[in-house]
Amino acid sequence: MLGLMQQRPLLISTLLNYAETWHGDREIVSRDADGKFHRTTYAEVAGRARRLANALHGLGVAAGTPVATLAWNGFRHFELYYGVTGAGRVLHTVNPRLFPEQLRYILNHAEDGVVFFDPIFAALVEQLSPHLPLVRAWVALCDRADMPAVAVDNLLCYEELLAEAQPDYDWPKFDENTASTLCYTSGTTGNPKGVLYSHRSTVLHAMGACAVDNLAFSGRDTILVVVPLFHANAWSIPFAAAMCGAKLVLPGPKLDPESLYLLMEQEGCTKAGGIPTIWLTFLAWIETHRERLDLSKLKLKSVFSGGTAPPRVIIEKFHDLLGVFLLQAWGMTETSPIATTGSPLAKHDLADRERMVTMQIKQGRQVYGIELKLVGKNGENLPHDGSAVGELKVRGNWVISGYFKNEGGQVTDENGWFGTGDVATIDPDGYVQLTDRLKDVIKSGGEWISSIEIENLTVSHPDVFEAAVIAIAHPTWQERPLLLVQLKPGRQPDKQSILNFLSDKIAKWWMPDDVIFVESLPHTATGKLLKTELREKYHGHLAVHG
Repeated sequence: MLGLMQQRPLLISTLLNYAETWHGDREIVSRDADGKFHRTTYAEVAGRARRLANALHGLGVAAGTPVATLAWNGFRHFELYYGVTGAGRVLHTVNPRLFPEQLRYILNHAEDGVVFFDPIFAALVEQLSPHLPLVRAWVALCDRADMPAVAVDNLLCYEELLAEAQPDYDWPKFDENTASTLCYTSGTTGNPKGVLYSHRSTVLHAMGACAVDNLAFSGRDTILVVVPLFHANAWSIPFAAAMCGAKLVLPGPKLDPESLYLLMEQEGCTKAGGIPTIWLTFLAWIETHRERLDLSKLKLKSVFSGGTAPPRVIIEKFHDLLGVFLLQAWGMTETSPIATTGSPLAKHDLADRERMVTMQIKQGRQVYGIELKLVGKNGENLPHDGSAVGELKVRGNWVISGYFKNEGGQVTDENGWFGTGDVATIDPDGYVQLTDRLKDVIKSGGEWISSIEIENLTVSHPDVFEAAVIAIAHPTWQERPLLLVQLKPGRQPDKQSILNFLSDKIAKWWMPDDVIFVESLPHTATGKLLKTELREKYHGHLAVHG
């Protein structure tokens, strides 16, 4: 017997309709590359998104067609999130930090016909355009006065497009499984692969993000969106915020600590989300300028962090300096991206600081809508005892079933499990702790050494800004860890002091065989340590210097 309940399609346009109707006066504040502020509301965004939908029709962009963006976090990019998807087109947010060759591949592979871009990327657009024969229109996200001088065919002005478009538009109804957004991941082998989200998966993911034991967004929140809008749907913040009516603060390209602090203080931000590298720099700036800052003006209650594991020192300093709880979330582009969050349980209510930080270091518990399991070397399921180490596999309502255009072939097993490529443990309470990527794991004497744990402990050293651990071939032990350290400005510890600092924190056989001080460490376009480059550079190091 079936239930007698209505079925309404889960469409992204319904999020904007709700925000416009019930939170229409809530602000979306953004700052451009020149530092100028712009203030709009959900009601105004909804009106402009309808004009944008009509403009896309006028440009001949058919339903189901990808529409690309090369843009930072600003109000016009936010409008595209809704105007494109609500009209049944596919929003393809492109990471402008990628190498030009990768950008050319992605834009051609997606078959984007129209590209919306921030004027700050004019030079990049001019460089790319000769290699993108399918692009028939370039739309600068600005008004006529700020139009960039860029030599491309059919250069259009965003504000003129909207002004000329009709204001009336009824959001179409269609199958909730229709494609909504497209993001490419570089975390796979070979060329970047496209992850094609649906309206259904996106709305369900937003519901999950709003849950109290997830990101816990509400209409009372003001959220600083440091994570780029071009990175995995900005962790669902644009959608989840509309679902609950939260105020959004979009920082544009100015992500330096002083700019972020200004936004937090001026706009009364209660939550903020970004990668650990951003927070590491932010906290170092606060420590340096603490005497002239009135920290009591901040309304910040929690910071959520993802992309890579935050070191213990970040968690501790947010607590000690600002009284702020750092919530770690884990996922991947392929999981929309939230799969786990580090929310406390009732048993943590009376936990001391050490026990709480130990929980926060872990990547968190699976959220509703997601299933996780650990798999051993022979495909066997492993216990969730906090000790067994295996590959983390995932399935759920917002996990991919395959890559765009079937790149990579079958990516799930017969039961729908997707291999994340992460090595992890899961404790009896369900908290996941990543120990490595499969491609980065250090296998020494038949045992695994966690590069992530050594890195996080090293960053706790008062002189260390960032650290990376890589596997180096060893004639006896197969592989041994090599520690690369970027120091804070003006600090000069020696190699032995770093090793002494680690000596009582890790097992003796985990101890790095050497420490190398470097001026900087390479990162991927999403802020993760680029260990492939480090392994190539330091290949054979222990054979020469060990």
